Amino acid sequence: MATDLIETKNLGKTSVQWLNAVGIRTLEQLHEVGSVAAYCKVRDRGFKVSKVLLYAMEGALIGAHWNELDNDYKQRLLSEVDRFQG
Repeated sequence: MATDLIETKNLGKTSVQWLNAVGIRTLEQLHEVGSVAAYCKVRDRGFKVSKVLLYAMEGALIGAHWNELDNDYKQRLLSEVDRFQG
């Protein structure tokens, strides 16, 4: 698994494997795609994801632990997922 994602805050082996499966192999690629689109790609690929994956990816992008995101921020992300048209 040649990726810098495994060294990224919040992302573990399974999350990285899911991201790799949808073509996201680097933190730069995750930045380009964004956490909402990446989450939807993984979900739509058929992996059984929870909203924590969404929070974890967003936290990785902003350099924060996913649990540090406040409830309003998390709700905004979930709203974006609901509206996402990929």
